[in-house]
Amino acid sequence: MSRTRAVLLSMLLCLGLIAGACASDDPEVEGTNGPDAQEAPEFAEDTTMAAIQQRGTLNVGTKFDQNLFGLKNPITGNIEGFDVEIAKIIAQAIFGGTIEDAGEKVEFTETVSAVREAEIQKGSVDMIVATYTINDTRKGLVDFAGPYFVAGQDIMVAKDNDTIKSVTDLNGKKVCSVQGSTSLKNVQEQAPQADVSISFERYTDCADALKAGRVDAVTTDNVILLGLVKDNPDDFKVVENTFTSEPYGIGITKGDQAFRDFLNDTLEEAYENGSWEEAFDSTVGQAGVEAPEPPAVDRYSSTGEASPAPDPSASTSPDASPSASASPTT
Repeated sequence: MSRTRAVLLSMLLCLGLIAGACASDDPEVEGTNGPDAQEAPEFAEDTTMAAIQQRGTLNVGTKFDQNLFGLKNPITGNIEGFDVEIAKIIAQAIFGGTIEDAGEKVEFTETVSAVREAEIQKGSVDMIVATYTINDTRKGLVDFAGPYFVAGQDIMVAKDNDTIKSVTDLNGKKVCSVQGSTSLKNVQEQAPQADVSISFERYTDCADALKAGRVDAVTTDNVILLGLVKDNPDDFKVVENTFTSEPYGIGITKGDQAFRDFLNDTLEEAYENGSWEEAFDSTVGQAGVEAPEPPAVDRYSSTGEASPAPDPSASTSPDASPSASASPTT
């Protein structure tokens, strides 16, 4: 009997090993060969994509303080949000595998509004995905792929404030936004009596100032404000009366046409295969925002000549930031 049992156990062990071997070949079991996995493409040797692939890391600048788009989770330390998911989609198109696998190869660097152009021109990052509005002035400094989303500038006030309902109601009020954007410039143009003397590097600082009563309103893109409200539902609300159009793009080195074409192609593919909508629903959608139709990418012509890198130390006020009066930015 003991010999028979030994034979049976041996047979069962062999069957288990065979099953395990078969399972390891199943494309839906291994993370790098999952159902949404992609083959790693081959790129021409002199392209940015080939350099990134060979390096094994995609360096991305993003925000660390913007819930829904780019936020460093205080518990896990992970960088989360829609901009982060867009970067992972790009990484998958470069490295192959699943989006989760490719996401492990993305190195995120905090990039506040005031230093975005300088960081690209210094080569500190491969690209910036950071609620980065495309406008003509910035096109003179860097190139853009996209847009991948279009927001609109709005106003956040205390939850019990019913006196501010539009941009013109900001006349005579203290208004806060961040340095390096032209949100305050837009307010100055449409509410010239507004007090825009208070600004910070981060929107969370503006939210703290609003909570403390130091300012009457915070203004920037509606989706950024929604993230702040999500963090402070009992304190703030968004007026829901946008007064600009903000097309978000992926910022890259001026004149890198091959990389820009690749990014635009990848965005269009993400629109088609549903990964863009999935990224939106898992981030911005958590604030109750329904995914819109993705915007058409703008394959504009570029001169290929970059202007000198801006001095980040000079961007301490809205007037010092790269901006175009006819083209609002965030």
